[in-house]
Amino acid sequence: MIRKETELLRFTTAGSVDDGKSTLIGRLLYDCKSIFEDQLESVKKSSERKGLAHVDLALLTDGLKDEREQGITIDVAYRYFATPKRKFIIADTPGHIQYTRNMVTGASTANLALVLIDARKGVIEQTHRHSIIASLLQIPHLLVCINKMDLVDYNQDIFDEIVETYRQFAAKLDVKDVHFIPISALNGDNVVNRSEKMDWYEGPTLLHTLENVHIGSDHNHIDCRFPVQTVIRPHSDEYHDYRGYAGRIASGIFKPGDEVVVLPSGFKSKIKTVDSMDGELDEAFAPMSVTITLTDDIDISRGDMIVRANNQPKVAQDIDIMMCWLNNDGPKPRGKYTIRHTSNEAKAMITEIIYKLDVNTLHRNEEDKEIRMNDISRVKIRTTRPLLADTYNRNRFTGSIILVDDATNETVAAGMII
Repeated sequence: MIRKETELLRFTTAGSVDDGKSTLIGRLLYDCKSIFEDQLESVKKSSERKGLAHVDLALLTDGLKDEREQGITIDVAYRYFATPKRKFIIADTPGHIQYTRNMVTGASTANLALVLIDARKGVIEQTHRHSIIASLLQIPHLLVCINKMDLVDYNQDIFDEIVETYRQFAAKLDVKDVHFIPISALNGDNVVNRSEKMDWYEGPTLLHTLENVHIGSDHNHIDCRFPVQTVIRPHSDEYHDYRGYAGRIASGIFKPGDEVVVLPSGFKSKIKTVDSMDGELDEAFAPMSVTITLTDDIDISRGDMIVRANNQPKVAQDIDIMMCWLNNDGPKPRGKYTIRHTSNEAKAMITEIIYKLDVNTLHRNEEDKEIRMNDISRVKIRTTRPLLADTYNRNRFTGSIILVDDATNETVAAGMII
């Protein structure tokens, strides 16, 4: 028996500076009644101090003092809210070019990217940049909000022109599901409630789209991947012989009786039980956290992976990745790093820089090999022990890695396995 839980949608916001991302999220929280009274009171007082005639809802998400003073978003601000239909986690990411790494961080786990376009400016370089990153990160759904429609007199022709321009650009990207909504975040038009001023728009509101976009098939339910995080041995009288392997299902469906293979050892067995906090399950699937027991006693530890015999990940030490560099200092020549992949860890070295990607044009620069912060590049990495990996476009969980600098213990890069 699987307990029915409210579905969780993670989405990230992206757009140029002053496109109104924080105002939109503030409006969404405000109109969904997801703000505490003391928070609203604090924002009202801050708005009065700034001499504003209206309540500046952007202050609900611009949490850093620097952001409030400058009126911009610097770090990734995470916000949680819920409606009767769904739970939501929002990653409000910065619009500046120098904060590309923050967008990569915020978008890495998102089901949907919400791209904001200023109706007065139309599709600009930052729109291209953020859409390309969303495409690189294989975000399944793209929601393009044309904001500040109130400043262009809610003109349908301007909306239609922006939609057409964006469609022509998006045709070059790996983006399958795109929606367009004309909104005014400041006035709340088409955010939660339908706009009376845009009766020419017959599509759903922003909230309705977020509540109803189909995300059930976003997870890979074909390739069975279960990275083991820990081994559970209670040593109690009741569970004296219990030996379970706990972790989060990365992809696929696991059922008692399934024949499985444990990697990297290659030993075969059958699933005895799939246990959860609510007891034994008839089946479990991504992204559930469960404990699996096997019919055979096999030496399994953290970093191993339980898979199907006829569907296995690639086992490799030389790996091609698209890498976003997150650190102020570029990669050191032959520098030593720790690579983290699912529940596995190994030492790693960047052996070759193949090209740098211009995220404004998708141009590949094979001449400039000097990597700086926020650069996205294709590199080869060699690891001290094999990784059990899939390509990122097939499996976002088993296809992603991070690099940690052994000297400083800082996360210096995030990568997508090609």
